[in-house]
Amino acid sequence: MLHRVYINIGSNSGHRHALIERAVTAVSLALGGVVSRSDIIETEPWGFSSPNPFLNVGLMVELEGGDNSMSFAETVFESLSRVEKDIDPSPHRDRSGGYIDRAIDIDLIAVDSLVMTTERLTLPHPQMHRRGFVLGPMMQLDSGWRHPLLGKTVAEMFGELKGF
Repeated sequence: MLHRVYINIGSNSGHRHALIERAVTAVSLALGGVVSRSDIIETEPWGFSSPNPFLNVGLMVELEGGDNSMSFAETVFESLSRVEKDIDPSPHRDRSGGYIDRAIDIDLIAVDSLVMTTERLTLPHPQMHRRGFVLGPMMQLDSGWRHPLLGKTVAEMFGELKGF
């Protein structure tokens, strides 16, 4: 079965461009498949204050996988987590659970139209519809993808964002 996997990669510290390119290459090698990528965009941090803007890129990877979409999604998530930790093992949150600057952040945004919630993974990503740094790149990759819970396309969600 062919699956479409949507990923967002961000960086707001260190050599951001080099870290993004390293992550894109590592994700491509880890997952294989046909990889499409968006342009890199620069945005202000979301959910916390920092003088360091983020660079973000979206990926859509078409992968062959089994019929068990939940198991497939968990396997993809584990692969992305390993890539992220290999590049930047430092924590992405402070002691109180708030966001902080980070060299690399790799988020699994969606797998097809799968809806799932486990202890470690919620799909589609629960904040994706509020994040221009996710929707902007995803617009370039698949503007017609429809959020399975909200019933809106990427283009519709992006159009509803204020100030992006």
